[in-house]
Amino acid sequence: MSLTLWQIPWINTFLLFLALSSGGGMVKAQGISPSPPPVTVAHPMDRPLCRADLARAIQGILDRPQWHRSRWGILIQTLSPPVTLFERDSYRFFIPASNVKLMTTAAALHRLGADFRMRTTVQRVNPATLTIAGLRPDATVLRLVGRGDPSFTTANLQDLAQQLRRQGILHIDLLLLDTHYFLGAAIAPSWAWEDVQLGYGAPATSLILNQNVNYLRLMPQAVGQPLQITWEDAAAMNLWPLRNVSQTVPATADEFIEVQPQGGWLQIRGQLRVGADPEFIGIPYPDPVQHFSQQLRLALAAQQITVTRTEITDTPSATAEPEVGAISSPPLAALITTANQDSNNLYAEVLLRSLGASQVATEASTATLGLELLQATLTQLGIDPGGYHLVDGSGLSRQNLVSPVALVQTLQAMAQSREASVFLASLATAGVNGTLQDRLQQTSAQGVVRGKTGTLEGVSSLSGYVLVPNAIPLVFSLMVNQSEQPTAAQRQALDEIVLLLTRLGSCP
Repeated sequence: MSLTLWQIPWINTFLLFLALSSGGGMVKAQGISPSPPPVTVAHPMDRPLCRADLARAIQGILDRPQWHRSRWGILIQTLSPPVTLFERDSYRFFIPASNVKLMTTAAALHRLGADFRMRTTVQRVNPATLTIAGLRPDATVLRLVGRGDPSFTTANLQDLAQQLRRQGILHIDLLLLDTHYFLGAAIAPSWAWEDVQLGYGAPATSLILNQNVNYLRLMPQAVGQPLQITWEDAAAMNLWPLRNVSQTVPATADEFIEVQPQGGWLQIRGQLRVGADPEFIGIPYPDPVQHFSQQLRLALAAQQITVTRTEITDTPSATAEPEVGAISSPPLAALITTANQDSNNLYAEVLLRSLGASQVATEASTATLGLELLQATLTQLGIDPGGYHLVDGSGLSRQNLVSPVALVQTLQAMAQSREASVFLASLATAGVNGTLQDRLQQTSAQGVVRGKTGTLEGVSSLSGYVLVPNAIPLVFSLMVNQSEQPTAAQRQALDEIVLLLTRLGSCP
């Protein structure tokens, strides 16, 4: 019988820590990038904490006056076997924000496998299978099928065009862009209007190019002057006329930037300090498939391949068509790392729809099918379906509801699964990388806490593992909702609780 990293919790936690610190072969073979050793600084908060004192220490944080109006959901357990060390309203629903990605990536990894890849293919179509007036029997017809690869870039388009050129294709009479793989809405209907106007709310379409986002570059000028604003893709100037009401301010002033869609305009309001580095703001393309089509034709033209006609279709081919070109995404193990470590919403939404697309073809929304398979997969893993209600795969919707119990059950199940090491590697490491890179630095948590953050207005969450060498591994989920406190204050409180967990030790 084979053992996962977690089936001998004390020994394997120590080995895992050593591998992460020194690049040990055991974890490298599983695809986990080694992390640097934790850097600790003597601090009163680093003194050992008896397990019997944990509840009082956490309660002392929650009882501070600034949290009296906030809702807290907490569950802290040992890993295998699960023993609850502290809980507060752990069976109640909370808005989890991006902690939803833990459930999405767990289901995708378990169902699709770490080696699953999304393929963008170009296929040769027999003109006789199409009912298009005026199409000659000897016409060159190609079908480009998108399967939602979120990593697909302009360089991949150029690669595809070069593959066609090597096949001897110099002219295309009809180029079909097939978008049938993802059906239904490309964004969740419950996403806030302001979120879908910015890059983190980009639509999850079958054909994705550069994450379906164009970037504004904002550069400070002389004090009192407007910021210089340029598009990464200059053609976007025709899509979004800009109204620049920004300014450059002295080096001691506050900085902020707001992008406000107003009719057909984008108003850029705010200020950056003189001499500061430029800021980049992502804006989703209003019609990402049309943008993909335009960029594809440019890539083909660069290879001296002419195109007479391009059409977008959501009707898949009824017959097998030979491939003449293909691009594969990185393996799913890498995709979930981007989703979790960077909290990339587009990647998470694509993973959800990939679950749906793996189902028997229907006319139903791919996202809806994905949510159904996500629930079925998590149930198979032992997560109570009554402990959550999800409406998207990323956590951007405020209609998502999850209990701390459901998140801890997910973490416990993945730690015992055959995908344990891949899932762990996808999480951010405190003080080292991802959304935890700038948190818990120079503390006892650096390098030994792996987790997933979540942030919305009035909402902060942090769930993951505490893997202190020679200590029993811990699993935790911390959520605060309905808080009027600044996000920085919410995160500080979460981090204080995590630091308490890293200090747990044996007491007489």
